[in-house]
Amino acid sequence: MISPVKSDRASLRRARELMLERGEVPLGYLVSTLLAKSWRRSVDAGLAPEGRLPDACRLDAAELARATERQRDLIANARPVMEYLHAQTRESGSMVILADDRGVLLQALGDPDFLSRADRVALAPGASWLERHRGTNAIGTALAEARPLVVHGGEHFLERNGFLSCASVPLSGPDGRLLGVLDISGDERQHHPHTFGLVRAAAQMVENRLFDSYHARNLRIRFHAMAEGIGTFAEGIAALTDDGWIIGANPAGLALLGLSAGDLKVTPLERILQLRLNDLFDWNRRRPGEPMLVARADGNRLFVRLEPALAGRNTAPVSVPAGVRPRSALDALDTGDERLAAAIEKAHKLIGKPIALLLQGESGVGKESFARAFHASGPRQDGPFVAVNLAALQDSLIEAELFGYAPTLCREGALGRIREAHGGTLFLDEIETMPRAIQARFLKVMQDRRTTPIGGEPEPADFVLISATHSNLKTNIEAGTFDADLYYRINGLTLQLLPLRERKDFPAIVARLLQELAPDRGISLEPAVATAFAEYSWPGNLRQLSNTLRAACVLLDEGESRIGWQHLSDDLAEELRWQVKLPPSADGEATENLRELSQTTIARAIALSHGNMSEAARRLGISRNTLYRRLNAKG
Repeated sequence: MISPVKSDRASLRRARELMLERGEVPLGYLVSTLLAKSWRRSVDAGLAPEGRLPDACRLDAAELARATERQRDLIANARPVMEYLHAQTRESGSMVILADDRGVLLQALGDPDFLSRADRVALAPGASWLERHRGTNAIGTALAEARPLVVHGGEHFLERNGFLSCASVPLSGPDGRLLGVLDISGDERQHHPHTFGLVRAAAQMVENRLFDSYHARNLRIRFHAMAEGIGTFAEGIAALTDDGWIIGANPAGLALLGLSAGDLKVTPLERILQLRLNDLFDWNRRRPGEPMLVARADGNRLFVRLEPALAGRNTAPVSVPAGVRPRSALDALDTGDERLAAAIEKAHKLIGKPIALLLQGESGVGKESFARAFHASGPRQDGPFVAVNLAALQDSLIEAELFGYAPTLCREGALGRIREAHGGTLFLDEIETMPRAIQARFLKVMQDRRTTPIGGEPEPADFVLISATHSNLKTNIEAGTFDADLYYRINGLTLQLLPLRERKDFPAIVARLLQELAPDRGISLEPAVATAFAEYSWPGNLRQLSNTLRAACVLLDEGESRIGWQHLSDDLAEELRWQVKLPPSADGEATENLRELSQTTIARAIALSHGNMSEAARRLGISRNTLYRRLNAKG
């Protein structure tokens, strides 16, 4: 109970009255500090112990359905435990309740007579039991204090709830976030002291079920101070990456390891336990299922048992020969360029780590393709990949697009792209265009791992972030258009993706694209076109090359397998012919007047670059000095 010593109803009522008169509970009344604080919060919310209750939040059927959908994982894992609790407390004048993190009752099981009494005080699905709506009560006060507790009889702030005795325990998710509350409420006259212990044990069962459900495909360890404690609801459980970083733990696991929720995803197992992961794999291979005695860094000991992930993932790195890595989606991007191969190798080392990735490179170099391959190569490959091109959004729409908005009477709600990426990867392209106000909000998301929809409450936001830019963000910071704190949040590792003109694997890239565009047709380039392609600067990079080849494949007649000049767009053919100074064609006629063509192409490149001479030179594949010499020669 909240009070350390049981007080009678009359004493509690008098203490509450004096608090209303004086602003605090006088000495001599057996009221705990926790209870006095909760009563104070109830007063501050505008509540009075007696009289008409102000309009309190109660969801209609459609709103309750949305709240239930929002917590479907919690309900799915809590419902079997609730049914077990109900079976244990049947005919005791009580009910089992599941509430969400907003204090809204989602599910209730109980004896019919008591359910009818409870409904008269709105202790039923759809009602909010936050303190500001119902005063001091076990569900709302457990949420406010983030701790298990009992509120018995007259300890309730509202007199109308004084017939209740309620025991509530907050429920935490695998990442330490508060998900809701499990509660047993009953008639105060039939209160049993073991009820509190029963609901606490049941809450641990729910949390362990949630953990196993969420991390079924991750490597896990189960541990306890006693070998016999492994497999009980009191065991600690932690999820690991394949190279030993702790990415999740149940509350018992956090306590046994001496960690907080903020330590998840940034702490390697070897920092906590005097143990190498490969040693644990070796132990499990020699003594499968037997716990291993391991010392913590502080000298305390734990029994640890390895539990491989479900089938479908490689969870035993010791079985892979040294230096050999299974081929991944990232590896498929490697077509022979050494610098790209180095970037891919760095990206592989980042997979599964809580480190944001920043991709830099010109437009069209394949930043989104690289991000998708990174996602497909990691442990979140079955989760969502959400790509957002910030430059394509109006400033007025970016907030709603990213953060979503809560439902109202006039409109349906929207998750927002951040929430859609929960459990997967969020790719933000052209991040330099994010407005400063949105940068501040997004920085808070990165810090808290929660996102707040417009008009709504905070929601979990567990995602891998990959950002992309063609700008130098440090220059943007100096110009005051990009937040420095956000830059260091998104820049865990920067990878520079090369423009096509600097890559050494051009023929392999063309061959791969042609195979993707026209599988098994054996399409290739005519020698002259292949030479021109290889020497061209490709200002649009991979995107331009891919679009060129796609159009060329469509223009091939039936039976043709060679892409020639006639299969290219006129403007590109003009640029290619001038750039490589092609000889006369086979029929003996001059292909073009090269001097005239060069001036035409230069003029066109300058026009396309809107007068930017550096950009025009880059399009032409020449230096800016060379461009100026050609312009002077024209005069």
